[in-house]
Amino acid sequence: MGTLRFTKMHGLGNDFVLVNGFRERIERDMAELARRLCDRRFGVGSDGLIFLLPSQVADLKMRMFNPDGSEAEMCGNGIRCLARLAYEEGLVQGRVIRVETLAGIVVPELILEGDKVSQVRVDMGEPRFFRREIPMLGEGDTAIEAPLEVNGEIWEATCLSMGNPHCVIFVPRIEEAPVTELGPKLEYHPLFPQRTNVEFIEVQNPGEIKMRVWERGAGETLACGSGACAAVVASALTGRTKRKVVVHLPAGDLQIEWAANNHVFMSGPAARVFEGLYYLET
Repeated sequence: MGTLRFTKMHGLGNDFVLVNGFRERIERDMAELARRLCDRRFGVGSDGLIFLLPSQVADLKMRMFNPDGSEAEMCGNGIRCLARLAYEEGLVQGRVIRVETLAGIVVPELILEGDKVSQVRVDMGEPRFFRREIPMLGEGDTAIEAPLEVNGEIWEATCLSMGNPHCVIFVPRIEEAPVTELGPKLEYHPLFPQRTNVEFIEVQNPGEIKMRVWERGAGETLACGSGACAAVVASALTGRTKRKVVVHLPAGDLQIEWAANNHVFMSGPAARVFEGLYYLET
């Protein structure tokens, strides 16, 4: 029986199993591994499985799989965890890391206190608003405060891509947001050919918002980094907030800035929890 060594990490409770592909031989199907390892009763349990792999175009490559086995283009909380692990495992030397993802090259920067990683700041790139880039079907080039019909009810949504698709819904009270009811219906809405992540946002003031999220392929999670970025872009774009915002999530805060160069920067923690061996069935 073979084994696979892994590290369990989380970013504000959004938890991941990470596998160092520089050290481990990955001979099983990655999607099937994700379904097995992410299972919270029969596996390790997590919101996703992340592989750290060699890259021909960057310092390393990130592949991230959801619990249902689908592969995500990018993951904001996950890439913070990956950056910390890569640094502490000696896979990279500097504080600035170039990571190849399905969404392109993403650049996290480690914030150190002495020799310890305290935060990770990530250049998440530029938001994309054209429907064809999200991707999203429907009339018009963009979907800013656009009506979305779900079971005969109309919801106003602002949709964009942060390397992966997002649908942002503003609500008066985050505690009453229909995350588990509306989230899966929007994720699988026919207008989103590759499905979508769904963010529910309560604006507190021009510099603070509260967020709950339904993640594509994972369900409701405690945090979503790319979702927080999409939420701030949507909030600023529609005049609800400034461009530098603290996003309050159930397990803590992310600092998001939509900078003047159109890039979105995300800062937040990444925590190591434990390491272990997963026994592969022969």
